[in-house]
Amino acid sequence: MKYFYFFSFLFIVGGTMQAQQLTYKPINPAFGGDTFNYQWLLSSASAQNGHSASSDSRDEQTELESFGDNLNRQILSQLSRTLLNAQVESIGDFTEEGTFTFGSLNVEVFESTEGLVINILDTSTGETTQVIVPN
Repeated sequence: MKYFYFFSFLFIVGGTMQAQQLTYKPINPAFGGDTFNYQWLLSSASAQNGHSASSDSRDEQTELESFGDNLNRQILSQLSRTLLNAQVESIGDFTEEGTFTFGSLNVEVFESTEGLVINILDTSTGETTQVIVPN
């Protein structure tokens, strides 16, 4: 009798239960989601973005200002090239190993298995830079 009640309970309860199919619907429109979600996703991502695009001052310049800046860059480049050539001529070329001093810069040049290594040390700030010229 015990089993009769148990099976009848399962039959009654099991007959009233319903099931439905689970379906996945993506949210992102790029993966097949609703296109109306695009603005919400974009505004949510923009709100979470901590980075901002830097404004390029060259975009806001007139042609005359751009020409003046370009001319200044070329003059400064020419001047620095002339000064560097004068310094290099006084010590020779960088093919010879050794340590050279240019104001507050110490330049160490040596040959290694990777190629010509140039270590540059700024004694005023302690910053170092290494340049490797491959063989």
